[in-house]
Amino acid sequence: MQPDSEEEAERPAGAEETATRPRRRGRTALLLGAAAALGIVAGTCAGYLVQADREPTRLPSLSQPLLAPAGDETPKRLPAAQDRKVRTDGDLRELLLKKPRGAVDVEWPEGGGGWLDLPTFAGLADQASGDFAYQVENEFRRAATVAWRAGDGRTVEIRVTQFRQEEVLAAADYVQEGAYWRPGEVDSGWPIPGTGDGRAYSHEQSRSEPGASPRYMAEAHARRGDLVLTIWVTGPERIAKRTILDLAERQLERL
Repeated sequence: MQPDSEEEAERPAGAEETATRPRRRGRTALLLGAAAALGIVAGTCAGYLVQADREPTRLPSLSQPLLAPAGDETPKRLPAAQDRKVRTDGDLRELLLKKPRGAVDVEWPEGGGGWLDLPTFAGLADQASGDFAYQVENEFRRAATVAWRAGDGRTVEIRVTQFRQEEVLAAADYVQEGAYWRPGEVDSGWPIPGTGDGRAYSHEQSRSEPGASPRYMAEAHARRGDLVLTIWVTGPERIAKRTILDLAERQLERL
């Protein structure tokens, strides 16, 4: 076959294959990657040597001085009367209401000197929260009680129970169980002022044994922090709303 032009005639053999052959780039990329890796290693070693020659930097002290109050006034501790923690860690019996004038002590509150230990406390309760193991799980700490009998035949018992509340917030659960343990036997009750979930109840029916004189009951359940307040009032007639609420409010003020 004859060449079409003089340029094609002068082109050497194999020139077309050389022009279309792709250029190899793998070797160049490998060299660049190796250079980058050597640069990183060299920079790390140089930084380590520089840091090793420096003096250690002292860390700031963990204990910082307190800022001086304005006007050179030193803050004062709260008095015991205002420090609730001091009051509730003291003798709980001193926080209980005192029996009114003319009332007499009753002998049936068990315990020694107004205290209720865990076995006695668990044995007295007539609800699910009275179980011994249940009270241990709820971190029972201690309980104090006082009771009296008034001249009109009414009997009052006040109990303050304290929980540790380190892992279990038992006070709220205890109030709920005490308030709703007898569904259907109490009316809707009344909220106790100054509390979030405290309520007082008055039973409409007598709780005395058949053939005995009628005995009506009212009760109140409330809490203050780790303290639970429970009040029972019994009498020959139904207990008025004002009576149970007044007792609950006055006792809560002392807590």
